[in-house]
Amino acid sequence: SAARIDLFRERIKPWSMIGLIATVVILFGLQGQVILDRPQVIALIAVPILIQSYGIFALAYASAWALRVPHKIAAPCALIGTSNFFELAVAVAISLFGLNSGAALATVVGVLVEVPVMLSLVAFANRTREGFT
Repeated sequence: SAARIDLFRERIKPWSMIGLIATVVILFGLQGQVILDRPQVIALIAVPILIQSYGIFALAYASAWALRVPHKIAAPCALIGTSNFFELAVAVAISLFGLNSGAALATVVGVLVEVPVMLSLVAFANRTREGFT
């Protein structure tokens, strides 16, 4: 029933946030020294991800608003379109190229950038809900 699903969501929500934070901390810990030693490389990876993420979200969200798509469809659609699915990329990069590879570093930086970006976009979508039909 819907009430049981809502109860389950409420109970699991803190654990999902803890899992997300733990994942980011572990990934940062594994690549932390490289990140600190090579900040210019990190910037070369992070800046395009920031531009792409906010740009795609803005385009998708504004288009949905202009087309009068309901918020409950527009927000998830824009967020899914924005996501780079770095969690999958991390697994593939580490499996194929190893933990200390450049590919693994790029995906770790991607996660470290994408998580706060996506959280900020969720907050924005929630704040602008009233502007949709």
